[in-house]
Amino acid sequence: MNALVVDRSLEFRADHPVPAAAPGESIVRVSLAGICGTDLEIARGYMAYRGVPGHEFVGRVAETANAALRGRRVVGEINAACGRCASCVAGLGRHCAARTVLGILGRDGAFAQYLRLPDENLIPVPDSVPDDAAVFVEPLAAAYEIFEQVHLSRNHRIAVLGDGRLGALVALALKGEQYQPIVVGHHAEKLSRLADLGLATAIDATIGDRFDVVVDCTGHGAGLARAIAMVKPRGTIILKSTAAQGVAINLAPVVVNEITVVGSRCGRFGPALDALAAKKIDPRPLLDGTFALKDGIAAFAAAENPANFKILLKPS
Repeated sequence: MNALVVDRSLEFRADHPVPAAAPGESIVRVSLAGICGTDLEIARGYMAYRGVPGHEFVGRVAETANAALRGRRVVGEINAACGRCASCVAGLGRHCAARTVLGILGRDGAFAQYLRLPDENLIPVPDSVPDDAAVFVEPLAAAYEIFEQVHLSRNHRIAVLGDGRLGALVALALKGEQYQPIVVGHHAEKLSRLADLGLATAIDATIGDRFDVVVDCTGHGAGLARAIAMVKPRGTIILKSTAAQGVAINLAPVVVNEITVVGSRCGRFGPALDALAAKKIDPRPLLDGTFALKDGIAAFAAAENPANFKILLKPS
């Protein structure tokens, strides 16, 4: 099958093996897949990953022993847990120490014509949600994880730090749930596009106020230091960035100002799908291009362009 493969560098292959499903797994033919910041880091060597990257996808089940999934249009939770360890028993399979992660750890991903996932990871997509919206479910689920971890008040002043892919989705999720965030970034053109979607925006250098909640979506290690400078005493910082490169940081202000720092990663797909089906969020204005898999190198270059939000691949 056709696939993009990371093997020291990113390359297109027309002869990559079609995945074989293990017991309890299904094979999905990928319709659309999204390129995110983690994929860009993986192509540069993050996690020392070798194989097919990609974890944001929508597709159709092509091979399964599960009659309820046969032929269904699906998205898929990316963490394939063991189901037996203490984390799994506690309902925290996303933190299973033995898990594989689609396109990130020990499991080929979505930048290919086919992928495999456990049946329990696959979630049917409502007919009302088109493919080019459903492909956003994985990062949107990460945005919705915030609501499970942190109690937000309607009178909280909330800043989303970072005007990239994830920052835009986090801000749209907050707006869809009737909060009023402000997106703080460095790119005037992207902030203008977000303003056209009804979001409050500001250039970072102009921000002098402090906020009750700051969500770091910068994708950079320096984002935490900026968030510390922006949050009020006894405020909350939510870290959504998984930067490959760390930076030295003075944590004394966290102690002195009694700041709460919350790490936030993957989320459940159900709330994100429900939000899309209810038309609370339409992420499609963030789309900036769709590429055939054979043009994957060019697609990654487009995704690296800071002027773009979301670039998609069409493997099938």
